[in-house]
Parts: sequence; C-alpha cells; structure tokens
Amino acid sequence: MTQHQRLLIIDFGSQVTQLIARRLRELNVYCEIHPYNKVTDAFLRDFAPRAVILSGGPDSVTRAGSPRAPESLWTMGVPVLGICYGQQTMMTQLGGKVESGHGTAEFGRAFVTPTEERLAILNGWFEDGREQVWMSHGDHVSQIAPGFKVYGTSPNAPFAITADVARNFYAVQFHPEVHHTPKGARLYENFVRLAGFTGDWTMAGYREQAIQKIREQVGDKKVICGLSGGVDSSVAAVLIHEAIGDNLTCVFVDHGLLRKGEAEEVVTMFRDHYNMQLIAADESDLFLGALEGVSDPEVKRKTIGKLFIDVFQKYANRIEGAEFLAQGTLYPDVIESVSFSGGPSVTIKSHHNVGGLPEKMGLKLVEPLRELFKDEVRALGRELGLPPQFIGRHPFPGPGLAIRCPGAITREKLAILREADAVYIDQIRKHGLYDEIWQAFVAILPVRTVGVMGDGRTYDYACALRAVTSVDGMTADYYPFSHEFLGETATRIINEVKGINRVTYDITSKPPGTIEWE
Repeated sequence: MTQHQRLLIIDFGSQVTQLIARRLRELNVYCEIHPYNKVTDAFLRDFAPRAVILSGGPDSVTRAGSPRAPESLWTMGVPVLGICYGQQTMMTQLGGKVESGHGTAEFGRAFVTPTEERLAILNGWFEDGREQVWMSHGDHVSQIAPGFKVYGTSPNAPFAITADVARNFYAVQFHPEVHHTPKGARLYENFVRLAGFTGDWTMAGYREQAIQKIREQVGDKKVICGLSGGVDSSVAAVLIHEAIGDNLTCVFVDHGLLRKGEAEEVVTMFRDHYNMQLIAADESDLFLGALEGVSDPEVKRKTIGKLFIDVFQKYANRIEGAEFLAQGTLYPDVIESVSFSGGPSVTIKSHHNVGGLPEKMGLKLVEPLRELFKDEVRALGRELGLPPQFIGRHPFPGPGLAIRCPGAITREKLAILREADAVYIDQIRKHGLYDEIWQAFVAILPVRTVGVMGDGRTYDYACALRAVTSVDGMTADYYPFSHEFLGETATRIINEVKGINRVTYDITSKPPGTIEWE
C-alpha cells in the first residue's frame, strides 16, 4: 500500500490544533496530531515525518516540568515549525530564554512588522509593510537560541518570527492557522513546499487506498452499517459497498424524529439508486412512546441513544454471519477521544448512534473515515458520486427534532415543526442561500401566543428560525438575512403551517457546542 508523505503535529494542548491539520489537509498534505506525552524518540523514528509542527498550548515553559518536544527531534534533519508555545519550547530547548511577567502578554489582533532580511517561509507576506496576526501568549521569548535570527516583530513580541535557516527551524509567536491571521495559510503552504511535500494526499487516492484496506480487513465476511441518513454514515456506506458489495447490510432506524420526507429519501437513494442491502426499520411509535412527557434535553438524548442501541441490535441480529460493524467515525472524533493530559476526556456528545454496540454485539469495527475531517468526507462523497444536494446538506443532530422541540414532545408539535422547517429550508434554497449557511433550522417554542388571523383569534405556537455561518466549525455567527427575506419567510410559515401564528429570528452568536438550539 502506498505510503503518503507525512507531517507530524505535536500537540501541546492548544484549542486550535485541529485547525493546523485542516490547513495542511487543504494543501493535500497528510498529517496526524499526537499529544506531546505520546511522542517519544521511538515514536518519532517509526513515524518518520518529513516535517514537524509544534502546536501552541496553555502551559508556561518557565514552569518546572512543563511539556517539551523529544530531544531527538532537533537532530532528525527535518524542518520544524514552532507555533506560540511551540516557539517557546523550541527556544528553551535550543539555548534561548523565555520570560513571564509584566508586559509580556499579547492576546488577540496584532500586527507584525518585518525586519530587513527576508525569509522564504514568508513569501507573499509583508507586501504592504506589515501583516495582521492573531496572538495568544502570556510569556514571550527574551533571548533567541544560537543560530536563530529575527524576521518579524510585534509590539509585545520582539521575536515574533525567528528562524535558523541552516537547520530549517522556524518559529512564530502567533497562530497562522486561525481565520484572524489572513495570510496564515500562505505561511503553511511555504513551509510544506520548503519541506518537499508534493501534495500527494487526494480523495481520489484515498478512495483507492481505503477500498483496498477494507477488503484486506473484512475479506469475505459480512459488515453491518448503521445508516442515519447523514453525510458521514452515508459516505462510509457507499465506500464500503464499493469495496465488498452485497456483504454490506445497512440498518436505517426511523425514530420518528426526522425531517419531512427524510426517511423516504434515504430508502430511495440507498435501496433503489445504490442497490444496497437495506433494512428500513420504522420504530417511531417506540421512540415517541418513550419520550412522552420528557422535557429535559439531556434525558431526551440519553433515552434516544439507549433505545437506538437496543433497536439496532434487534435488527442487526437478523443478519447471519456478520462480524464487523461500520461507523462513520471522523478524525476529530479520534483526536477528541484521546485526552491530552492522559485523564478522562470531557463528554461533549452524550448521544452517539452506535456507542457501546461493538462490545455488546462482539463485533469488530470498520471505520473507513477515521483519518478524515468533515470537509474531506464531503470531498470523498463527491468522488464517490453522491448527489451534490446530499453532500452539501446541513448538519443534523442524532436525536433529531427532539432537541429542536424544547419542552415535552408530541406528535402534533413534531408535525408542525416538520412543516415549518420544510418551508424555511425551501425559502433558503429559493433565495440561493443554502450553501452560504452552515446550519439552518426551525425550533418550535414551548409557548402558545394569542394572535389575530383574518377576522379570527388564534392561540397557537411560536417558532424560532435559526441560521449560522461558520468558517471552520470552531465558532458560529448568525446569518444576516435581509428584512425582506425574514418577512417573506414568516408570512409563508404562518400562512402555510397550521398551528403557528408567530415567528422570531435568533441572532445570537454561539460557540460550537451550542450551535443546536439546546
């Protein structure tokens, strides 16, 4: 099997380390993130990276026992780029000094000014005299290591950009990976080209490699795939089907909390278009019965997750000879499941479609997407020929409409919510806005309001529209619809959806964990 050129990112705990990997993957460079405490000299030797990036982190190199890069890194002869904390540990380990104290901190937007001597890694920078960057440091380098020179300064970072060109060691105090460093992507591009990467990481190549890997792992055994109808599980199913054909059986559980027409779309696409072995299980009565009277969102999630496992197992047991369970695990899931400090990870998602199933059913896992980010999964889906409107669909939560219906769930409220959501999405598509928005949905509020429609008095539900944009999935901001669009959409919902007489629009910005309504 072809071995890609590999870049290693040593993670010192930065909240934005994943963004480094995303920037590199966009340049068709294969990279992996590993926590500093797992990267030993032996690991480095076996991984054999063509280049290494040291991430930022929350610690201070002035603290005794703070994280360090392996000493063998400095004699491997490969290019190294240190970012923020990565710069500071590089300087400390190579003979420079880092200081804490008054006047050393710099957070947020800053401007770096170049020195007279120019650097190849900064090609395309400083064309207008200075560059905006994003700083986040409490310490700063006070003395650079022997062999290094300064190539850029900022008001609170006299050594904002340093390099030892002879050894191909580069270090910056800011974060090139974030959106607020506009030319950060160019810096990464210069670094990987300097390191000799040819950009051999493509989805066409990945498709061939993944199919070969699935065949080697599975052989002639049978695989069960939990198909949710979302992008990840769908791409995984199509890829595995291409590898092993009818030895794959998909189980699609309709829990009664899907959007309008969604269950029919999934069955039509996978059973009729792709000719897959598909079990379509309508278990909506079971799920909605268990959720009756439940209003706490966390209880909803856990109830749905537990039932899903039970139902999936019931149908999967009907597939004789199955030895493997397919999951649409992505690379961010892999990274987040490994605690940086070695302790327990924080629980972000309390509902996971197949959580606990492999152990419970005695199955081995097939996870063909575990090396990919979400945008790469979409690119692979396009490579596999999935319809564009399917690949580009907005994220939809595992618990479905249950968390877009705050308060108790009833069939009446779900029916109203489905119709309102369908009108809203239809409006967004008609105005050509769907692909500009990362996620849009309607939430039906747990209140009824008095209104007058025509000559009659109504006492119906209010609903809230939500639409957010996101550059990288790390943060989200509201989408600035025009008043005309909102007025037209509200009128359509009130006129076309029986049971709603008031529409609001939520314009709060959200961190990623609260993009969904609850």
